[in-house]
Amino acid sequence: MARQRFNRDEESDINLAPMLDVVFIMLIFFIVTATFIKQAGIDVLRPAADSAEEKPTVSVLVAVSETGDIWIDNKRVDPAAVRANIERIHAENPKGGLVVQADRGAQMKQVMGVLAAARAANITQVALSTER
Repeated sequence: MARQRFNRDEESDINLAPMLDVVFIMLIFFIVTATFIKQAGIDVLRPAADSAEEKPTVSVLVAVSETGDIWIDNKRVDPAAVRANIERIHAENPKGGLVVQADRGAQMKQVMGVLAAARAANITQVALSTER
């Protein structure tokens, strides 16, 4: 009886290329289908409202704190630069609207400044965020 001699390196070699292909395809799928949550940068205590409704398309999210600070895209923004920041973000997604998250104790002067900047940037879909 003749014995065949096998090289141990050939027997234990595992081909990982197909598995890596599947992992990369899954990674691409999850990145493409993921929805990214927009955040203004701070948490605010929003006022309550009975007639609140959800807005499906939001491209710009602006938060006004109780102390009057304005936050856009996780950055504190100078009131004079609000319009430029709104125009920049809105240009990335022109079909979306603007939502203002104003704190219950925020001064109306700052909120009105944000609304005026949105009007100057020709954004017609503007909403105020409230609690139900």
